Amino acid sequence: MTIESSDTLVLRAGSAANGGSCVARHEGRVVFVRYSLPGELVRVRVTSDRGAYWHAEALEVLEPSVDRITPLCSIAGVDGAGCCDLAFVEPAAARLIKAQVVANQLQRLGGYGWQGVAEPLGTGAVRAWRTRVRLDVGADGRAGFHRYHSNDLVTDLQCGQLPVAMTAGLEGPSRFAGAQPRAGDRLHVVLDDDGHRHVVATARGRRGGIALEGTGESVQRVGRRVWQVPATGFWQSHRDAPEFYSELVRRWAQDCEAKRAWDLYGGAGLFAAALAEVTGEDGEVVTVDTSRAASAAARSALADLPQVRVVCDSVRRVLAGVAGGADIAVLDPPRAGAGRPVIELLAGVGVPRVIHIGCEAAAFARDISLYRAHGYRVESIRVFDAFPLTHHVECIALLEKVAGVRA
Repeated sequence: MTIESSDTLVLRAGSAANGGSCVARHEGRVVFVRYSLPGELVRVRVTSDRGAYWHAEALEVLEPSVDRITPLCSIAGVDGAGCCDLAFVEPAAARLIKAQVVANQLQRLGGYGWQGVAEPLGTGAVRAWRTRVRLDVGADGRAGFHRYHSNDLVTDLQCGQLPVAMTAGLEGPSRFAGAQPRAGDRLHVVLDDDGHRHVVATARGRRGGIALEGTGESVQRVGRRVWQVPATGFWQSHRDAPEFYSELVRRWAQDCEAKRAWDLYGGAGLFAAALAEVTGEDGEVVTVDTSRAASAAARSALADLPQVRVVCDSVRRVLAGVAGGADIAVLDPPRAGAGRPVIELLAGVGVPRVIHIGCEAAAFARDISLYRAHGYRVESIRVFDAFPLTHHVECIALLEKVAGVRA
């Protein structure tokens, strides 16, 4: 069957799928329906034909779920910005859906049965939680969010994830005292822990970034320690995540009497600081990241910790070259996960305890499967609603090597 882009269908939405859609069926074909909830009867527009399945979006809800609410983001939704794809879901129900998706991915891709909930971070507030965002600049000089899977920009910046102070005054062109962003630039906007805003413009073919507002170096605080992180660099986007995750890593590491620890994909060294508390000054913590800017931030923030060594290199290359193992390793890889080569190397050098962090459910599940194939037992998995109003989650696993099981 062929279908025109203007055609609509009436479908019954089924269970939630990874990626923010629900699964429906039309004449035996799977249809992934965005902006729908399980059980809803919806009128949809097919947006792409992938042969074996379609993607669609709900234009009209004929029979709404009891969990549907007035959207908590005014710019998201059909024909809107692609920012808050679950803004129309009651927050507690959204957390339940996210947990079900993670459980499904762990079972299908990881061969592991898990039951749990997606836990809120901090106060559990679902709006104004984000501290870092990227905007793109259109031909008219206005910054905006992309529409879902589109190059078009939505220049209304009132996203539900953002505090008002993050985007105030950025809506129109010529809003900076000095240099102005150019069409095609990307704006990196950060509201740091001292309440200062930094706006840095980057562009393809242009080395580095131009600070349009602030210093371009955000001040981030966890406990008594202070980091200065480039606005273009990585730092946890939820304001409560750095301190919460650091404490969890410290607790999960402290009872194994670790003296040698690895912080892999370590960024600015957030977890290296927590691991250093566990190893003490007579131990060793090696933090590894490919970003020169992140490694520089780590060296500066952790300069008072003699047990910490910062390595700017690929995790795979570092693991391939080590002579011995470590007592514990923390991995916080990109969305694609750590993958087979890295996990094989990690298991091969005999790291007995691993804390693995993943921000994409399918990649996380595949990594868990790889660990289990190499003799690791899952001790705990916790899932956090670290990206409210969206389908994204953060998953953190504690794994232990089973004695006598070879990699």
